[in-house]
Amino acid sequence: MIRPALLLAAALALAAPARANDSTAEIGAGGLIFLVNESVSMEHEELFVSPTEVRVDYRFLNTTDQELDFTVAFPMPDIDGNPFLPVSIPNPDDDNFLGFTVTVDGKPVAVNLQQRAFVAGIDITQTLGDAGVPSMPFAESTRKAIAALPQETLDAWIRQGILVKDTYDIGKGMEDHYEPYWTLKTTYYWDMTFPAGREVAVSHRYTPSLGGTAGLTFIEDGKLQGRQYQDYKARYCLDGDFAKSVAKFVTPEDPYGSGLTESRLSYILVTGRNWQGTIKSFRLTVDKGAPENLVSFCGEGVTKTGPTTFVMEKTDFWPERDLDILIVNRQPN
Repeated sequence: MIRPALLLAAALALAAPARANDSTAEIGAGGLIFLVNESVSMEHEELFVSPTEVRVDYRFLNTTDQELDFTVAFPMPDIDGNPFLPVSIPNPDDDNFLGFTVTVDGKPVAVNLQQRAFVAGIDITQTLGDAGVPSMPFAESTRKAIAALPQETLDAWIRQGILVKDTYDIGKGMEDHYEPYWTLKTTYYWDMTFPAGREVAVSHRYTPSLGGTAGLTFIEDGKLQGRQYQDYKARYCLDGDFAKSVAKFVTPEDPYGSGLTESRLSYILVTGRNWQGTIKSFRLTVDKGAPENLVSFCGEGVTKTGPTTFVMEKTDFWPERDLDILIVNRQPN
């Protein structure tokens, strides 16, 4: 199930969208610029990830003899607008669509939100804004705004890859529907003071955004094989035990595991390298949600600590990759 190989060196949103390690940042002309901070160390990170909640608790230490003020940023995984691969967004019509909160030393902190929309690496945020279209691709307000656009704009946006056209019947016969096809990049940020020589506790809470499918996408002709399976092996470190567990539910009568569903979460860990040195103490807990579910992610030294929980602990941790988690949901016997 969990292959202790590639160090999940990272560990787990949230996009598509569940999350990320803090990083200091400055506000530049093009948006947030992430900086390496050699004055503040991350003494401890406690990360809990489940399909319904992400909790992150840090302890930072200013190793200098002077008080330091920084802008701290928390980037979220990208959200790809794709009507054929939708993701679950807790509150898509709310700017704070994940219910993200921050406390510093136990006190709530007001956070700022930066959202930018991209197509093929080109920033189209202004283009959307000028047309009155919100950046969140899965918001109902976005769909209504697109539906109100003139045909000339719709045609141009199709050519530019901003939209994709899908034709289907919603009760009035076959109709063309124009769907968002851009990528949303989201970062929360706030100003913060690090007192000289003293630890500061920072905590985040939010509801992750889950990618998912009905049935399994990594099965072909009744077997775990094909391009998607190879991609999943690399991304989630699927091993032989996990494959055997899934194969039990793939039968000649149900060759694609239609009774199973996928949930996918991601968490950005590599920004944890932007602080001074390594993460001195790191603890990851992954909760698969229900005892009958299956879970796989890349990790080293992972232990099962309960019916649904798995823990990885590291000292002097240097995240080499972000964390991606695959949960296969099934009904209990």
